[in-house]
Amino acid sequence: MEGMVYMLEKIDLEKKLGKDEFHKKYESLSEELGHLQRDCRANNIPIIILFEGLGASGKGTIMNYLIHPLDPRGFKVFTLNQPTEDEILRPYLWRYWIKTPAKGRIHIFDHSWYHRVLGDRLEGITDEKELEFAYDEIVDFEEQLSVDGTVIMKFFLHISKKEQAKRLKEMEESKSTAWRVTKKDWHYNEKYKELLVMNDEMLAKTDTSFAPWDIVESNDLEYAAVKILSLVVNRLKRALEERKNENSKEEPKIDIPFDERLVTHVLQGVDLSVSLTKKEYKDKLKVLQRKLACLQNLMVMNRIPVILAFEGWDAAGKGGNIKRLTEKLDPRNYEVIPISAPNDIEKAHHYLWRFWRTIPKAGNLAIYDRTWYGRVLVERIEGFCTKQEYERAYSEINRMERQFTNAGYIVLKFWLHIDKNEQEARFKDRQENPEKQWKITDEDWRNREKWDEYEKAVDEMIIRTSTVNAPWIVVEANSKYYARIKVLETVVDALTKYMQEIGILGEK
Repeated sequence: MEGMVYMLEKIDLEKKLGKDEFHKKYESLSEELGHLQRDCRANNIPIIILFEGLGASGKGTIMNYLIHPLDPRGFKVFTLNQPTEDEILRPYLWRYWIKTPAKGRIHIFDHSWYHRVLGDRLEGITDEKELEFAYDEIVDFEEQLSVDGTVIMKFFLHISKKEQAKRLKEMEESKSTAWRVTKKDWHYNEKYKELLVMNDEMLAKTDTSFAPWDIVESNDLEYAAVKILSLVVNRLKRALEERKNENSKEEPKIDIPFDERLVTHVLQGVDLSVSLTKKEYKDKLKVLQRKLACLQNLMVMNRIPVILAFEGWDAAGKGGNIKRLTEKLDPRNYEVIPISAPNDIEKAHHYLWRFWRTIPKAGNLAIYDRTWYGRVLVERIEGFCTKQEYERAYSEINRMERQFTNAGYIVLKFWLHIDKNEQEARFKDRQENPEKQWKITDEDWRNREKWDEYEKAVDEMIIRTSTVNAPWIVVEANSKYYARIKVLETVVDALTKYMQEIGILGEK
């Protein structure tokens, strides 16, 4: 708006350091940074350092100053500009989630997830409607990483319009750097004021206590380098101190007693007596599988991504349901993803990292045999995560699934429910049948002893994570025939409704 003064316009960009002062400070900070990298690695602290800023603001030069003191075995630099075709076919943050650092490592981003609200916005790729949730998704992403222990440092490199034009001209006049200057760079220089306004908004909407922005005056690159190293050193010192304090605290082991009558139950109200005859089952199965195969073709043609998540009691029939879902589908466009305990590499990342890596691209179907809900079920009950970790997981999972549906994904989550007697009968059948004995383990029997605990956890999971766009469907599974048909009908109905809404299919 005319007459308004924006925050970035107020920054004094003429700050400088003399050569001698720079070398003295840089040498001292470099030595300290090398020690801190080793200490952070020893304490399993993952670190993200990202650089955004105006064109020609010196990101490459400053990053070189930053990484020079670091052990190259402990960091990686990502230069991310336009997404690949494979990345375009997935949720926007997918390509960043899979690049998040493991514990003890440093990942440095030259351009980042902010491109969506900066370059893409300027080019008209990100429209105003998408912008509404783009900022929220960025903040959610950073918060999830931060509360899990990742240190996030964000630097915005700021230069004047005059200095930007000077640097672009110098690069153009040098044979070794002329290729780096494009018409778009000069176009952005002409739109300098417009870019400042856009960056002002971005900084205001994404500056948080857990991932704050630091604005770096970059007209003088040596000043900028010393400022950034000073900020990194101070932040890592604080992270190590916070880790030390965390390690000295013990999590409370006593829960306050709660009147069971005041607990909300979901599973106790499920009618498990419903069933189908074998003939009813076969007749319905044939029709539904044919419909699903036709819908898959439309899904592929129109690049509609689908996620089906299966959870349920042991022996509730997840495998049988998945088999009937996929029997008539084109195997080139679906994948069944069995989830087991995380391996060492997966444990070194945020617990959602391994699931983000498997998200299907547009036009494909992913079927999960157990899911990210393990955090609030088995990990909660068996003590593989803390109370704080599983409590915050409900919100983290909701936000992840909201990002999927914002990106056009259909998300359906099935809880296959059987009673305790039916489970016991199926366990015994597996034990007595040589062809099924591989399906039963001692752990399955041990888990039965915690049935009541798991039931409470499932009730809470469904209540807290069943949303309009990613609902839980409780499937009455004492009758395998009934369960399989209900799952197929639910998937067919959801795909049909979605395709009608976007105009691919006409009304029935």
